[in-house]
Amino acid sequence: MGAVLAGEIGPDDIRISPDGLARQAAVAREHGDVQLAENLLRAAELVAVPEDQLLEYYELLRPGRATPDRLRSVGEELRNRGMPLVAALFTEAAAVTPVTRDGDV
Repeated sequence: MGAVLAGEIGPDDIRISPDGLARQAAVAREHGDVQLAENLLRAAELVAVPEDQLLEYYELLRPGRATPDRLRSVGEELRNRGMPLVAALFTEAAAVTPVTRDGDV
């Protein structure tokens, strides 16, 4: 704690890595918590994404915030960036997002 207060240790020194999250996912899976394991693996994909972009993704996944086409587009972008698990969330959301006559949600 002294090193933190002295400014010798910052957020980058204690930030979790994708490997760390993958190891936690393996432990969760070994203990039968498949849903937690999947969440941790998605988190591992998102570690390097800037916070403002994470908030944008979160907003798009909220009900009524994006059209199915927009969700599919973001999913494809994420897949191309090497984030297949997060991309799958957008694909799933697109599949259950209703479309109105004018294309709005």
